[in-house]
Amino acid sequence: MKLILTQEVSGLGAPGDIVEVKDGYGRNYLVPRGFALRWTRGGEKQVATIRRARTIREIADLDQAKAVQASLENLKVSVKARAGDGGRLFGAVTIAQIVDAVAAAGGPKLDKRRVEVGNPIKTTGEHSASVRLHPEVLATVKLSVVGA
Repeated sequence: MKLILTQEVSGLGAPGDIVEVKDGYGRNYLVPRGFALRWTRGGEKQVATIRRARTIREIADLDQAKAVQASLENLKVSVKARAGDGGRLFGAVTIAQIVDAVAAAGGPKLDKRRVEVGNPIKTTGEHSASVRLHPEVLATVKLSVVGA
């Protein structure tokens, strides 16, 4: 199945890319969640607008991405979440909370679609999250989750 990605999908591509995926993955996951559109000849016009919007949002070059990476890795980010006895959180720390905490700590404004957390953060303490700044640059943000 040929699809046009509308959002970044980890391991598959960026917005505006035309990808070939298995029928079930496209039909049952990507299209219903709005991550992709079915490819048509008329969709080629949409690809141009999606790519133009992506270049505006995207970090311009590798040097700028490395500068942002250095600033993120030197940043001390603290996330407050409700916690019970023993340090277990009520729920989990969301990516939106991480993005807000980075901005509050004086870091750059991040796109939440570029932040990845391996396992859900459900305890207080030290954790880390990855930020894909550029196809070649991956920054690691150290998080300190504190009970509120």
